[in-house]
Amino acid sequence: MPNTSKPTYTQSIGRRKGAIARVRVIEGKSPVSVNGKPISEVFTGMIFQKEYQKPFEVTKTMGKYTATVKVAGGGLSSQVDAISLGISRSLAKLSDDHRKTLRTFGLLTRDARVRERRKYGLAHAARAQKSSPKR
Repeated sequence: MPNTSKPTYTQSIGRRKGAIARVRVIEGKSPVSVNGKPISEVFTGMIFQKEYQKPFEVTKTMGKYTATVKVAGGGLSSQVDAISLGISRSLAKLSDDHRKTLRTFGLLTRDARVRERRKYGLAHAARAQKSSPKR
């Protein structure tokens, strides 16, 4: 029976607003894939490319590792931020040196800002009715 061992990987989750990205970082040179497609097809534009490549550039592991990502929810920008956080967390699991450099660049910090929920009786999320002054 042939030896078909699965490649070893580190898995982590990145979140931003409504987007959740499940990331697996594997040793290899192939491009990052998102939901089965190359990431350059899903996220076009230089700003998005710089954002998801930042963890690899900071840790100087650009050609060493690749990632497979399943992402759902949110918009394009929040999905890219979630992917970046997931990649950063996976690289931090691989090495303590990576963890230190990612921490100094702020790539391991989860952005906790989320859309405020709509409240009944109010005009929008937080705006209350204007009341006249009582005299």
